[in-house]
Amino acid sequence: MSSDLVGVLAALASPQRLRLIAALASGSNYVSQLARELQLSRPLVHMHLRRLEEVGLVVGRMELSADGKAMRFFDVAPFAYQLTPEAIQDAVRTMEEK
Repeated sequence: MSSDLVGVLAALASPQRLRLIAALASGSNYVSQLARELQLSRPLVHMHLRRLEEVGLVVGRMELSADGKAMRFFDVAPFAYQLTPEAIQDAVRTMEEK
């Protein structure tokens, strides 16, 4: 978990990513709708969602709309991290080993 913690903290350091997680906390949504709701560009939303997905905070899936268009939906993945001085020590050790 310690090496994961560094990636998670880096991903959560972005206000836009925090806003995306907050928006997805109320339910599944797709990139274009999230972009409209958060008033961000679709490429920017997609980039941030990809980063959140890389560290396991969100999960994406493809679905077909009624007109046959492929749409990528995202959900918040269940997660819980306990941030303690010891967890940070472990995370720093893994950073130094790389």
